[in-house]
Amino acid sequence: MRGGRRGPAATPRRPRTATRRTTAAAGAATVALLAAACGGGGGGDAGAGAVLSSSWGDPQNPLEPANTNEVQGGKVLDMIFRNLKKYDPKTGEAKDMLAEKIETTDSQNFRITVKDGWKFSNGEPVTARSFVDAWNYGASLKNNQKNAYFFQYIEGYDKTHPESGSQSADTLSGLRLVDDRTFTVKLTQKFSTFPDTLGYNAYAPLPRAFFDDHDAWVAKPVGNGPYQVESYAKGSQMTLRKWDGYTGPDKARNGGVDLKVYTDNATAYNDLMSGNLDLVDDIPASQLKNAPADLGDRYINTPAGILQTLAFPFYDPQWNKPGMEKVRKGLSMAIDRQQITETIFQKTRTPATDWTSPVLGEEGGFREGFCGESCEYKPEEARKLIEEGGGLPGGRVRITFNADTGSHRDWVEAVCNSINRALGQGKACVPNPVGTFADYRNQISDRKMPGPFRAGWQMDYPLIQNFLQPLYYTNASSNDGKWSNEEFDDWVDKANAESDTGTAVDNFLKAEEVVRDEMAAIPLWYQNGSAGYSERLSDVALNPFSVPVYDRIKVG
Repeated sequence: MRGGRRGPAATPRRPRTATRRTTAAAGAATVALLAAACGGGGGGDAGAGAVLSSSWGDPQNPLEPANTNEVQGGKVLDMIFRNLKKYDPKTGEAKDMLAEKIETTDSQNFRITVKDGWKFSNGEPVTARSFVDAWNYGASLKNNQKNAYFFQYIEGYDKTHPESGSQSADTLSGLRLVDDRTFTVKLTQKFSTFPDTLGYNAYAPLPRAFFDDHDAWVAKPVGNGPYQVESYAKGSQMTLRKWDGYTGPDKARNGGVDLKVYTDNATAYNDLMSGNLDLVDDIPASQLKNAPADLGDRYINTPAGILQTLAFPFYDPQWNKPGMEKVRKGLSMAIDRQQITETIFQKTRTPATDWTSPVLGEEGGFREGFCGESCEYKPEEARKLIEEGGGLPGGRVRITFNADTGSHRDWVEAVCNSINRALGQGKACVPNPVGTFADYRNQISDRKMPGPFRAGWQMDYPLIQNFLQPLYYTNASSNDGKWSNEEFDDWVDKANAESDTGTAVDNFLKAEEVVRDEMAAIPLWYQNGSAGYSERLSDVALNPFSVPVYDRIKVG
């Protein structure tokens, strides 16, 4: 499954290649300007009716669930939609929300029953058809939805979204509507943890209004969650207000949220400190050393399901010839992760010791120290392994990254300095900046990486599968380095076919062993979520995806 999100900022988000329809984009751009107040509170009464203000950035695309794959748009979808499953804001566990039950006897055919009584905020009932229609829309090549790949394991996806040519079907043959509250899903292969993926917003239900007047819906999205979109002014603010008709178990504890657009998180931080903003969920790197003293217990620094790695261009024979696994391991051992995370990131990153994330926990597949000494700083061993592997291709490593946003230049330079010290060569490693994220992604897509390149992964759902299969399975959607290993693929297939979660995790760990032994990518560090908030707020927390749990926040 493709999963994960990548982007130009410090928080990695996955790129997509699909394009949007101009009518939808135009609809979003012509929304009326907001009338909401500026300032820390954004107006509102004290208590449950009070409104908070939070830093934000304009979404890349209109807020269609199957077309939103970046952080800022995802925040809004998390507020205005509830799906079949919901990820626990503390543990990340996938718990039933609109799903009354999801049944299977073979981990390939699923019967889903939707709870009765749920409604969209326009009064429409949420039915099984709300999901079937939404998933068919998302999977259709005609609609160019960036999250279409989430439906790729449903039978018929090859007809609705072929790799080339025009689609030959408008609906997925694996989706069958049984009655108002029941539908079935047939997958092309066994996928035991498929139900746990259904908390991701690509699988959100859609009302008939979405299809009847698409442009109107895009201009003012209608969902079934605890908040409603009141208005949106691109480049300025999105106003969301508590939906009083929401009947779910997680009603909003505040009156709403004013999402204020900032193009510079340093400005947002200054507004927080001056009392003009309530919440910043991305502390700028320049303030990380000051935030604990500035904010005290109102500073949040907590692990998130985000991993930074260095990927390799395995399509380049120089990086894929026999013995190069030693070179890759040597480079990993030449990186002083501890020093870099302490000096560059002020301990908002933790040196990685596996290819997943600590937020999964032991039961979910995280194993501290799984990488072993290959992820420890051992300069002498690093030199030895690189020599045994035949040396650096061309005698030099160029680490490619996008230089337009985030702090990538700082850490790439630090990584190169560490490698150069370990190898005793001043130019063994050099940064290779690419001006913009778009150009960077184009070079990756065109297979033009000259060596290691930065790769980040933020989980879509808290499963070990999501950290392995999208990135390393042969021809997987986010396998940017085009690594391929039959043994790895076999273990992933076995894991997906297991109905017992524990056995599935064990098989995924066997797959991860292959990644480790071949050093398919170098794990660098786990990224924490960082946030700060005003004295007006309480019960502020970030979920395992590093997103504020807005509906739990109290104001005043």
